[in-house]
Amino acid sequence: MSNQSFDLNAFIQESKEILVNPKSYFSTMKTSGGMTEPLIKAVIYGAIAGVIAFLWSLLRFGAVTGGMFGGGIGVMVFIYYIIASIIGLFIGGVILMVISSICKGSTDFESNVRVVAALMVVMPISAFLAFTGHFSLYLGMLAGLAVNIYSLWLLYNALIESLKAKPETTKIVMYILIAIFVIFSLIGLGAKRRATQFMNEMNSSKLKEMMDQTK
Repeated sequence: MSNQSFDLNAFIQESKEILVNPKSYFSTMKTSGGMTEPLIKAVIYGAIAGVIAFLWSLLRFGAVTGGMFGGGIGVMVFIYYIIASIIGLFIGGVILMVISSICKGSTDFESNVRVVAALMVVMPISAFLAFTGHFSLYLGMLAGLAVNIYSLWLLYNALIESLKAKPETTKIVMYILIAIFVIFSLIGLGAKRRATQFMNEMNSSKLKEMMDQTK
């Protein structure tokens, strides 16, 4: 794909290739050619994720629900995903540049931004799996952790193949990041459990007060 004409069919095929065969994709991925292409990719991935989050909000799945205002909140979530994808593209490029530097890989900003744009293919997947948290906190945590670990697998291939990082150093960094994700997932799970318990206690207290008033 070039900056002059964005090929949607090629974009779809590339997205499949990233998910199914990341090593092959990142070994041949263009690391130059301007910022327009990665920006378009990021916006598309963000928009798809936003549409999924919007649908979940209407169905009252996942973390985003809003009762009678659910549709309006869903629209705001859709806009949020697009804005987050644009900001995340460039901030992610800087963060990846630091990681690549640690792993003795390329520190070219455009190359790192292009890798980040490709890695954003997981955004729609993460948004889709958000419904699991509606049924179980543990299921939601496992789904989120699985997406994060798979994202790190994609990142590993991108660092090695596209950014020419050293495999040994990259493996160590990936193990550290996996450990961080696991720790934060467990912390997040504990916080959600306490919040859910608090809300249940509040609802029970209100119900009791209402029953007392009717006596």
